[in-house]
Amino acid sequence: MENKDKYEEWYFQSDYDLETAVDMLKSGRTVYCIFMCHLSLEKALKGLLVKKTGEFPSRTHSLMFFVEKLELGLNDSFYEFLFMLNKISVPTRYPDDLRKLFAVYSKERTESILNQTKEVQ
Repeated sequence: MENKDKYEEWYFQSDYDLETAVDMLKSGRTVYCIFMCHLSLEKALKGLLVKKTGEFPSRTHSLMFFVEKLELGLNDSFYEFLFMLNKISVPTRYPDDLRKLFAVYSKERTESILNQTKEVQ
């Protein structure tokens, strides 16, 4: 697979995961929506890494790792959003108490996260 095909595949998967996030929100699965938002941006950043450097991305799930590795000059709001999403990804992936997460991530709050994900992507 050529380099272009590799990063385009990452971008394709990022779009697919973002569409899945939309579907998760529509079905009321807010926690999974947030998980898919994180996964979408993770794959977009991995695609950008492949595009810019040609290197295969690390298996890390840290958005901040890729932001720093790519030396992205993000504005403060994008950086703060990625930092927040990165921070909440583990609790939404492996919750200690799923019912508590339902209270924390209402449909409105999750929709805001989804909209910010779309903007960043």
